[in-house]
Amino acid sequence: MDHRLLEIVACPVCKGKLHFDKDNNELICKFDRLAYPIHDGIPVLLEPEARTLSADEVM
Repeated sequence: MDHRLLEIVACPVCKGKLHFDKDNNELICKFDRLAYPIHDGIPVLLEPEARTLSADEVM
């Protein structure tokens, strides 16, 4: 994930900061507990495409 891109993308739901999860290749919104997938280096920032994080994953 390009560091510069990570600085400008935001959660489409709350407009908050997203964190890159290198292990799962996802962008994480801790506030909304959503994980957005990254396909071929392109973040898919669509709420229907996001998966809900469990309480253990948010920490």
